[in-house]
Amino acid sequence: MPSKKIFPAEKSSLHARNPHRARYDFPALVASHPPLAPFVVVNPYGDESVDFANPAAVKALNRALLAHFYGIRDWDIPDGYLCPPIPGRADYVHSVADLLAISKGGTIPRGDKVRVLDVGVGANAIYPIIGRVAYGWQFVGSEIDAAALKNAETLFARNPALAGGFKGRLQSRTENIFEGVIRPDEHFDLTICNPPFHSSAADAAGGTRRKLRNLGKAAPGKPVLNFGGQSNELWCEGGEIAFVRQMIRESRLFAQQCLWFTTLVSKQDNLPLIYAALERVAPRAVFTLDMAQGQKISRVVAWSFYPQSEHEDWAKQHWR
Repeated sequence: MPSKKIFPAEKSSLHARNPHRARYDFPALVASHPPLAPFVVVNPYGDESVDFANPAAVKALNRALLAHFYGIRDWDIPDGYLCPPIPGRADYVHSVADLLAISKGGTIPRGDKVRVLDVGVGANAIYPIIGRVAYGWQFVGSEIDAAALKNAETLFARNPALAGGFKGRLQSRTENIFEGVIRPDEHFDLTICNPPFHSSAADAAGGTRRKLRNLGKAAPGKPVLNFGGQSNELWCEGGEIAFVRQMIRESRLFAQQCLWFTTLVSKQDNLPLIYAALERVAPRAVFTLDMAQGQKISRVVAWSFYPQSEHEDWAKQHWR
C-alpha cells in the first residue's frame, strides 16, 4: 500500500516544537525539581548527566522535565511501572498535531473540542499530559490495568495544569483494543498508541540486557529495568505486529467515529506487514511520520477512512 511520508527518513533531530531539542540544562532542571540534584554527575566526557541505568535517577529526571517544561509538580508512578523517556513521547504528540493540521488547512486545532484516545495510557499518562499542556486537548485513556488507570486519573486530578483533561476507561477484554472502549455515540479526532514492543517476557528481558550493555551496565542475573514496565506495558503475545494488526482490524468498525488512527511502530521490519493489514481494511489515506532522537529512528503510522474532501467538514463540525 502506498504510504506518504510527511517527515523524511533522514530526519535526525526532534520535532521543531519539541522543547527537548537542546541538551538537558541540569542547573535549570534542578531549580525546578531540587530532588534531582543528588543524581546529577559529570560523565566521562565532562558533561553533566544522570546514570540512565539507575531507575531512581530516570524517575527524578522525568519529574524535573515535567515540572520545568509542563508545570507538573505532582507526578509519580507506582514501583515497577513504565517510566518513559519524555523527549520521544513529546515528538509523537507534536507529530500527530501536524497530522490534525492537515485536516484544518495547516492550522493545528487546539482546545477541549479536540478529543484524543490514548490506547494503553499507562500509569505515567505522559501522552495526555503533554497533549493537554501543549494543545489543550481532551483525552480518554484506555487500560487493561486498573491500578495504572487509577494512577493516571490521580495525576490529572492533582495538577491544576491538567484540570478537566482526562477520563479513564478500563478495557475488560484484553483481546480487544477499540471494542468496549469507543462508545456508539462518540467521536475521536485522533487515536494514539505505544504498543507492547516485545512478544514475550524473555524477549523483553533480552531487550533490557541489550540496553544495559549499551550503557556499559551489563550484569549477570535478572536485569533491572531502568525505565520500568509491567508485563502488559512491555510485551504481548505476538508482539508489536500482532497488536497493531488487531488495532487495524478493529479500526474498520469505527471508521466513521475517528478521523485519524495512529500507532507508534518501533520495528521498521514490521512496516510491510502493517501496510498489508491496512490494505485489507482499505483506508482512504495512510501516512508514515518518521521521528528521530539522535541515532534512534522510530515512526508513527497513521490512517484515515475519510477522504481528504471530507476532512474540512469534520473540522467545521467538531472543532469550531
